Amino acid sequence: MKILSIALNTFRENLRDKLLYNLLVFALLMIGSSLLLMRLTLGEFHRLLLDVGLGSINIFSVLIAIFVGIGLVNKEIEKKTIYTIVSKPVARYEFLLGKFAGLTITLLVNIAIMAASLLVVLAVQDVPVEAVLFKAIGLILLECMVVTAVALLCSTFTSATLSAIFTLATYVIGHLTADLKTFGEKMDEGMRAVVTGLYYLLPNLERFNLKGNVIHHIEVSGTDLGLIVAYGLTYVAFLLMSASLIFQRRDFR
Repeated sequence: MKILSIALNTFRENLRDKLLYNLLVFALLMIGSSLLLMRLTLGEFHRLLLDVGLGSINIFSVLIAIFVGIGLVNKEIEKKTIYTIVSKPVARYEFLLGKFAGLTITLLVNIAIMAASLLVVLAVQDVPVEAVLFKAIGLILLECMVVTAVALLCSTFTSATLSAIFTLATYVIGHLTADLKTFGEKMDEGMRAVVTGLYYLLPNLERFNLKGNVIHHIEVSGTDLGLIVAYGLTYVAFLLMSASLIFQRRDFR
Protein backbone atom coordinates (compact mmCIF):
# COMPACT_ATOMS: atom_id res chain seq x y z
CA MET A 1 0.00 0.00 0.00
CA LYS A 2 2.84 2.40 0.83
CA ILE A 3 4.60 1.55 -2.43
CA LEU A 4 1.38 2.16 -4.39
CA SER A 5 0.82 5.52 -2.68
CA ILE A 6 4.38 6.64 -3.49
CA ALA A 7 4.00 5.36 -7.06
CA LEU A 8 0.78 7.30 -7.67
CA ASN A 9 2.23 10.44 -6.10
CA THR A 10 5.34 10.10 -8.31
CA PHE A 11 3.11 9.65 -11.36
CA ARG A 12 1.22 12.84 -10.52
CA GLU A 13 4.49 14.71 -10.03
CA ASN A 14 5.76 13.46 -13.40
CA LEU A 15 2.61 14.73 -15.09
CA ARG A 16 3.60 18.22 -13.98
CA ASP A 17 7.10 17.89 -15.45
CA LYS A 18 7.48 20.15 -18.53
CA LEU A 19 10.36 18.03 -19.83
CA LEU A 20 7.98 15.09 -20.09
CA TYR A 21 5.55 16.99 -22.31
CA ASN A 22 8.32 18.47 -24.46
CA LEU A 23 9.72 15.01 -25.21
CA LEU A 24 6.27 13.53 -25.81
CA VAL A 25 5.23 16.29 -28.23
CA PHE A 26 8.53 16.04 -30.08
CA ALA A 27 8.12 12.27 -30.37
CA LEU A 28 4.60 12.67 -31.78
CA LEU A 29 5.90 15.21 -34.30
CA MET A 30 8.61 12.77 -35.36
CA ILE A 31 6.04 10.04 -35.89
CA GLY A 32 3.83 12.43 -37.88
CA SER A 33 6.79 13.66 -39.93
CA SER A 34 7.29 10.14 -41.22
CA LEU A 35 4.33 10.84 -43.53
CA LEU A 36 6.31 13.67 -45.12
CA LEU A 37 9.48 11.60 -45.32
CA MET A 38 7.51 8.85 -46.98
CA ARG A 39 6.61 11.14 -49.87
CA LEU A 40 10.26 12.06 -50.36
CA THR A 41 11.47 8.46 -50.44
CA LEU A 42 11.40 6.12 -53.39
CA GLY A 43 9.93 2.75 -52.45
CA GLU A 44 9.82 0.89 -49.12
CA PHE A 45 7.25 3.34 -47.74
CA HIS A 46 5.84 0.92 -45.18
CA ARG A 47 9.25 0.03 -43.81
CA LEU A 48 10.15 3.70 -43.42
CA LEU A 49 6.99 4.38 -41.45
CA LEU A 50 7.65 1.48 -39.11
CA ASP A 51 11.34 2.35 -38.77
CA VAL A 52 10.79 6.03 -37.93
CA GLY A 53 7.77 5.30 -35.75
CA LEU A 54 9.39 2.64 -33.58
CA GLY A 55 12.67 4.55 -33.48
CA SER A 56 10.87 7.68 -32.21
CA ILE A 57 8.99 5.74 -29.53
CA ASN A 58 12.21 4.07 -28.42
CA ILE A 59 14.55 7.04 -28.22
CA PHE A 60 12.11 9.47 -26.60
CA SER A 61 10.92 6.89 -24.07
CA VAL A 62 14.53 6.24 -23.12
CA LEU A 63 15.16 9.99 -22.76
CA ILE A 64 12.18 10.23 -20.41
CA ALA A 65 13.46 7.22 -18.45
CA ILE A 66 16.92 8.80 -18.08
CA PHE A 67 16.18 12.46 -17.42
CA VAL A 68 13.14 11.88 -15.22
CA GLY A 69 14.68 8.80 -13.61
CA ILE A 70 17.82 10.56 -12.35
CA GLY A 71 15.64 13.07 -10.54
CA LEU A 72 13.56 10.52 -8.64
CA VAL A 73 15.96 10.57 -5.68
CA ASN A 74 18.11 13.64 -6.39
CA LYS A 75 15.13 16.02 -6.42
CA GLU A 76 14.09 14.82 -2.98
CA ILE A 77 17.64 15.37 -1.72
CA GLU A 78 17.94 18.85 -3.28
CA LYS A 79 14.56 19.95 -1.88
CA LYS A 80 15.47 18.48 1.53
CA THR A 81 12.21 16.50 1.52
CA ILE A 82 14.22 13.29 1.84
CA TYR A 83 14.65 14.02 5.57
CA THR A 84 10.89 14.04 6.05
CA ILE A 85 10.48 10.86 4.03
CA VAL A 86 13.13 8.80 5.84
CA SER A 87 11.76 9.93 9.21
CA LYS A 88 8.34 8.46 8.42
CA PRO A 89 7.45 4.77 8.89
CA VAL A 90 8.35 4.03 5.27
CA ALA A 91 11.22 1.67 4.54
CA ARG A 92 13.80 3.08 2.16
CA TYR A 93 13.35 0.18 -0.24
CA GLU A 94 9.60 0.95 -0.32
CA PHE A 95 10.43 4.55 -1.23
CA LEU A 96 12.66 3.42 -4.11
CA LEU A 97 10.19 0.80 -5.38
CA GLY A 98 7.40 3.38 -5.26
CA LYS A 99 9.46 5.88 -7.25
CA PHE A 100 10.36 3.20 -9.80
CA ALA A 101 6.74 2.07 -10.14
CA GLY A 102 5.57 5.68 -10.55
CA LEU A 103 7.95 6.34 -13.43
CA THR A 104 7.07 2.97 -14.98
CA ILE A 105 3.40 4.01 -15.01
CA THR A 106 4.42 7.32 -16.58
CA LEU A 107 6.39 5.50 -19.28
CA LEU A 108 3.50 3.11 -19.90
CA VAL A 109 1.10 6.01 -20.48
CA ASN A 110 3.54 7.88 -22.74
CA ILE A 111 4.40 4.80 -24.79
CA ALA A 112 0.70 3.99 -25.14
CA ILE A 113 0.02 7.51 -26.47
CA MET A 114 2.93 7.33 -28.94
CA ALA A 115 1.96 3.78 -30.01
CA ALA A 116 -1.64 4.90 -30.61
CA SER A 117 -0.35 7.77 -32.77
CA LEU A 118 1.80 5.34 -34.76
CA LEU A 119 -1.17 3.02 -35.28
CA VAL A 120 -3.23 5.95 -36.60
CA VAL A 121 -0.45 6.82 -39.07
CA LEU A 122 -0.22 3.19 -40.18
CA ALA A 123 -4.01 2.96 -40.59
CA VAL A 124 -4.10 6.14 -42.70
CA GLN A 125 -1.44 4.68 -45.00
CA ASP A 126 -3.03 1.18 -45.08
CA VAL A 127 0.06 -0.42 -43.58
CA PRO A 128 -0.75 -3.91 -42.24
CA VAL A 129 -0.25 -4.25 -38.50
CA GLU A 130 1.19 -7.54 -37.26
CA ALA A 131 1.43 -8.99 -33.75
CA VAL A 132 5.21 -8.55 -33.68
CA LEU A 133 4.68 -4.76 -33.68
CA PHE A 134 2.95 -4.93 -30.29
CA LYS A 135 5.69 -7.25 -29.00
CA ALA A 136 8.29 -4.69 -30.10
CA ILE A 137 6.45 -1.88 -28.30
CA GLY A 138 6.16 -4.01 -25.16
CA LEU A 139 9.91 -4.67 -25.18
CA ILE A 140 10.56 -0.94 -25.56
CA LEU A 141 8.74 -0.50 -22.25
CA LEU A 142 10.83 -3.28 -20.71
CA GLU A 143 14.03 -1.67 -21.98
CA CYS A 144 12.94 1.63 -20.45
CA MET A 145 12.32 -0.16 -17.14
CA VAL A 146 15.92 -1.41 -17.22
CA VAL A 147 17.21 2.09 -18.04
CA THR A 148 15.06 3.57 -15.26
CA ALA A 149 16.48 1.07 -12.79
CA VAL A 150 20.01 2.02 -13.87
CA ALA A 151 19.21 5.73 -13.42
CA LEU A 152 17.67 5.04 -10.02
CA LEU A 153 20.71 3.03 -8.93
CA CYS A 154 23.12 5.78 -10.00
CA SER A 155 21.07 8.47 -8.27
CA THR A 156 21.42 6.68 -4.92
CA PHE A 157 25.16 7.34 -4.71
CA THR A 158 26.08 10.23 -7.01
CA SER A 159 24.91 13.60 -8.38
CA ALA A 160 22.28 14.12 -11.07
CA THR A 161 24.90 15.07 -13.68
CA LEU A 162 27.02 11.98 -13.10
CA SER A 163 23.89 9.83 -12.93
CA ALA A 164 22.87 11.06 -16.39
CA ILE A 165 26.36 10.39 -17.78
CA PHE A 166 26.55 6.88 -16.29
CA THR A 167 23.03 6.00 -17.46
CA LEU A 168 23.60 7.31 -20.98
CA ALA A 169 26.87 5.40 -21.16
CA THR A 170 25.13 2.23 -20.00
CA TYR A 171 22.44 2.69 -22.65
CA VAL A 172 24.96 3.22 -25.46
CA ILE A 173 27.23 0.36 -24.39
CA GLY A 174 24.19 -1.83 -23.79
CA HIS A 175 23.41 -1.66 -27.50
CA LEU A 176 27.03 -2.39 -28.43
CA THR A 177 27.76 -5.38 -26.20
CA ALA A 178 28.43 -7.70 -29.14
CA ASP A 179 30.98 -5.24 -30.51
CA LEU A 180 32.40 -4.81 -27.01
CA LYS A 181 33.10 -8.54 -26.74
CA THR A 182 34.73 -8.62 -30.18
CA PHE A 183 36.82 -5.58 -29.28
CA GLY A 184 37.96 -7.23 -26.04
CA GLU A 185 39.18 -10.33 -27.85
CA LYS A 186 41.74 -8.20 -29.71
CA MET A 187 43.26 -6.69 -26.55
CA ASP A 188 45.87 -7.94 -24.09
CA GLU A 189 44.94 -10.29 -21.28
CA GLY A 190 44.41 -7.62 -18.61
CA MET A 191 42.16 -5.39 -20.70
CA ARG A 192 40.38 -8.44 -22.10
CA ALA A 193 39.37 -9.43 -18.57
CA VAL A 194 38.04 -5.91 -17.90
CA VAL A 195 36.07 -5.77 -21.16
CA THR A 196 34.71 -9.29 -20.64
CA GLY A 197 33.60 -8.27 -17.14
CA LEU A 198 31.76 -5.27 -18.56
CA TYR A 199 30.19 -7.49 -21.21
CA TYR A 200 28.60 -9.74 -18.60
CA LEU A 201 27.86 -6.98 -16.06
CA LEU A 202 26.14 -4.41 -18.27
CA PRO A 203 22.67 -5.11 -19.69
CA ASN A 204 22.43 -6.35 -23.27
CA LEU A 205 19.80 -3.84 -24.41
CA GLU A 206 19.96 -5.06 -27.99
CA ARG A 207 17.93 -8.07 -26.87
CA PHE A 208 14.91 -5.78 -26.53
CA ASN A 209 15.24 -4.43 -30.07
CA LEU A 210 12.67 -6.05 -32.37
CA LYS A 211 12.57 -3.24 -34.92
CA GLY A 212 14.26 -5.43 -37.54
CA ASN A 213 11.69 -8.16 -36.92
CA VAL A 214 8.83 -5.71 -37.45
CA ILE A 215 10.29 -4.20 -40.63
CA HIS A 216 11.10 -7.58 -42.19
CA HIS A 217 7.95 -9.33 -40.91
CA ILE A 218 9.84 -11.87 -38.79
CA GLU A 219 7.72 -13.29 -35.99
CA VAL A 220 9.15 -13.88 -32.50
CA SER A 221 8.22 -17.15 -30.81
CA GLY A 222 6.58 -17.19 -27.40
CA THR A 223 9.59 -19.00 -25.95
CA ASP A 224 12.08 -16.41 -27.20
CA LEU A 225 9.84 -13.58 -26.02
CA GLY A 226 9.49 -15.20 -22.61
CA LEU A 227 13.26 -15.54 -22.24
CA ILE A 228 13.76 -11.87 -23.16
CA VAL A 229 11.12 -10.75 -20.66
CA ALA A 230 12.63 -12.98 -17.95
CA TYR A 231 16.08 -11.54 -18.66
CA GLY A 232 14.80 -7.96 -18.45
CA LEU A 233 12.80 -8.46 -15.25
CA THR A 234 15.69 -10.31 -13.60
CA TYR A 235 18.06 -7.47 -14.44
CA VAL A 236 15.57 -4.89 -13.14
CA ALA A 237 15.22 -6.85 -9.88
CA PHE A 238 19.01 -7.02 -9.50
CA LEU A 239 19.41 -3.26 -10.07
CA LEU A 240 16.59 -2.35 -7.67
CA MET A 241 18.00 -4.65 -4.99
CA SER A 242 21.44 -3.07 -5.41
CA ALA A 243 19.92 0.43 -5.26
CA SER A 244 18.00 -0.46 -2.09
CA LEU A 245 21.15 -1.76 -0.37
CA ILE A 246 23.13 1.39 -1.25
CA PHE A 247 20.25 3.71 -0.32
CA GLN A 248 19.75 1.92 3.00
CA ARG A 249 23.37 2.63 3.98
CA ARG A 250 23.36 6.27 2.84
CA ASP A 251 23.61 8.87 5.61
CA PHE A 252 21.51 12.03 4.99
CA ARG A 253 22.64 13.92 8.07
